[in-house]
Amino acid sequence: MRIVHIITRLILGGAQENTLITCKLLARRGHEVTLITGPALGPEGDLYDQARNQNFRLIILDGLRRQINPIHDIPAYFAVKKLLGELRPDIVHTHSAKAGILGRFAAQSLRRVTGDESRGTKVVHTIHGLAFHPYQSDWLNKFYIVVERAAAKRTDSFISVADAMTNQALAAGIGRAGQFITAYSAIEEEDFLNPTSKDRRMAFRRKYEIPEDGVVLVTIARLFMLKGHDYIIESAKELSERFDKAVWLFVGNGNLADHYKRQVSELGLSARIKFTGLLPPSEIPLAIQSSDILVHCSLREGLARTLPQAMLCGRPAISFDVDGAREVVDESTGRLIEPKNVAQLVEACAELIEDAQLRETLGRTGREAVKEKFAPEKMVGTIEDLYRKLLEEE
Repeated sequence: MRIVHIITRLILGGAQENTLITCKLLARRGHEVTLITGPALGPEGDLYDQARNQNFRLIILDGLRRQINPIHDIPAYFAVKKLLGELRPDIVHTHSAKAGILGRFAAQSLRRVTGDESRGTKVVHTIHGLAFHPYQSDWLNKFYIVVERAAAKRTDSFISVADAMTNQALAAGIGRAGQFITAYSAIEEEDFLNPTSKDRRMAFRRKYEIPEDGVVLVTIARLFMLKGHDYIIESAKELSERFDKAVWLFVGNGNLADHYKRQVSELGLSARIKFTGLLPPSEIPLAIQSSDILVHCSLREGLARTLPQAMLCGRPAISFDVDGAREVVDESTGRLIEPKNVAQLVEACAELIEDAQLRETLGRTGREAVKEKFAPEKMVGTIEDLYRKLLEEE
């Protein structure tokens, strides 16, 4: 099959890693794959090195950017439309809100204009997360829902990274129930499953001045709005007084990095809350395995990959109960807590800080629960089967 994937930007992020894994494995299975993306602007890092020199074609369009701006969006739409006309794909598969809108409209427009030549082109969209949510204005949510409903009419099938995304889309009148399937976002599991040596873990701790006997609560997320670092810092004020050995590790960067560093300093917690900045994807397994508990307090997330990543490493996860989190986190693998509830966050963290045996039990159960569910071959097999089914329906 000739397959084109479109995503807004290749920053360090779950949707981007998902898309790269999909492109690599589809190409490895003999398909002709092209990935269209935009520039990775901002402090979040990029995945271009992982995307270059692969067995698929990479095209970077400067106008394909995250923020809504007609100056970039209109030329990007016509550039995507032109590329699709040249590539004549069997499948157009879009990811993320902006690329999902532009890509699906471009694919449908091409199909309408060229008639029989591209009648077989099918349009698939993966919902990694939804653009509308309770933490922005009603008018903006209404705008996104109207646009997503229009794009849904130009979509043959949706892939959700969690059942929660399907339910939320349908509740908003986006698509029809029969159009949706769930394919959990794949993780290249080997480095997470294989334990790193004690020497490497201790060296990692020394780098960030973490005591060898410290209990480390790691958070892997962009330092960005709605990612929940505020709640973790607030919980650390109390927990640091109760537990001398507790240390927090923030992995990632973002436009709120300086704000959080100032806040931590003003609270006198600089010795207890450490910032690694950006780490390459290859070091994420080391960061988790050098820690004891994963804490994830994002207020909106399709299904945060950091949750199954922690479980693959045999570490328990504490998460706000948002979106798809409950599809992997439960009482047997970690602790789900009410969003924004710092008191619950404190008690969940305290329970796991105090009980090393409980941490080990939850981690072991979590590993078995997610190992098959998030395997790359499983996700890409589901996607490939969907493509074939859509093309056979022609």
